Amino acid sequence: MFQCSNVQGGKLSFRFENLEVYQKAVAFAVEISKTTDSFPKGNYYLTDQINRAAVSISLNIAEGNGRFTQKDRNNFFYIARGSAFECVPLLRILSAKQLIDENLYANFIDIVHF
Repeated sequence: MFQCSNVQGGKLSFRFENLEVYQKAVAFAVEISKTTDSFPKGNYYLTDQINRAAVSISLNIAEGNGRFTQKDRNNFFYIARGSAFECVPLLRILSAKQLIDENLYANFIDIVHF
């Protein structure tokens, strides 16, 4: 049927879930979400934008792996890469506004640089 998924131990699994880049993207999105949960009111626009960009990375990796042609897959991988790049200036802004410290900024940059 579909090559992007299989059944292991009676449970449906998706091959992209085994990709290190996908796992790192999910972990990054979770950490961004946890971090932004504590931001003070008045920063919704930044919270929303960085959460959307962070989540978009793993979503596009997953969706790209579900496509049938290499051209379609590559398009989604390019979008995922663009979402990762979008996080960089957002992280810098969060740091400049002192919503995250320099250590957390550096850690996030290391993670998003997968």
